[in-house]
Amino acid sequence: MIEALSYEFVQNALIAGILVSIASGIIGSLIVVNRMVFLAGGIAHTAYGGIGMAIYFGLPIFLGASIFAVVSAFIIAFITLNHRHRMDTFIGLMWAVGMALGVVLVDLTPGYNVDLMSYLFGSILAVSHNDLYYMGGLLALIVFIMVFWYRDILAVSYDSEYASLRGINVRFFYTLILILSALTVVVAIKVVGLILVIALLTIPVYIAEKLSNTLYMMMILSGIFSSIFTLIGLVFSYSYDISSGASIILISALSLFAFLIIGVLKSSKFDI
Repeated sequence: MIEALSYEFVQNALIAGILVSIASGIIGSLIVVNRMVFLAGGIAHTAYGGIGMAIYFGLPIFLGASIFAVVSAFIIAFITLNHRHRMDTFIGLMWAVGMALGVVLVDLTPGYNVDLMSYLFGSILAVSHNDLYYMGGLLALIVFIMVFWYRDILAVSYDSEYASLRGINVRFFYTLILILSALTVVVAIKVVGLILVIALLTIPVYIAEKLSNTLYMMMILSGIFSSIFTLIGLVFSYSYDISSGASIILISALSLFAFLIIGVLKSSKFDI
């Protein structure tokens, strides 16, 4: 693996993995705390329509997917805030329509024959310098928002009624979290793919949640764990010539399994 570091595409992959891992750790923590995993999954699959739109109209993939994902986030925020009893139906509909639209637009694109598996399972080795700028800009935006509005987001995440009584605009911050989730999902698709993106946003967070007492520490630990899993997954992928996205998620899942086993063994030891 050491000799591979001389290749620019490998360097880009490592940088992209770290940037997306930190962003996923922060936003994944918010997704889990706010119980938005299903909503984030809906946005992830709906974003496929944006990929198809970008390919059909000749736009940058990140731009098309981001626009589509943000619009989806606005719609999902409106539905969950105003029609919660119909939430599952609407999100399931958006999920299916988004993916179907993406497939149709790709099929209608003249002469396009690129393997779409890269969008389903990730293509981190194909990350360009422009992709890195986008990822770095998104991470900077996320960090800025979290630093500037941390107390408000914390209040909304753990007790929205209390936050509302304090005069915090709950609707605004709820929608903001969904928009940031949508943008993070888009960049994470490049690393692990649309199918596996939710695992990247939740597995490191679950481990971090058990080891932290505050949302702030949970975000930091999630980013660290996610970065470690991503780097190990890339090494594993390079060594055995297998899909990088699947490798990252398998490493994450095995780490979670080991964490759970250690927890059970510790509990049994104390019981004895």
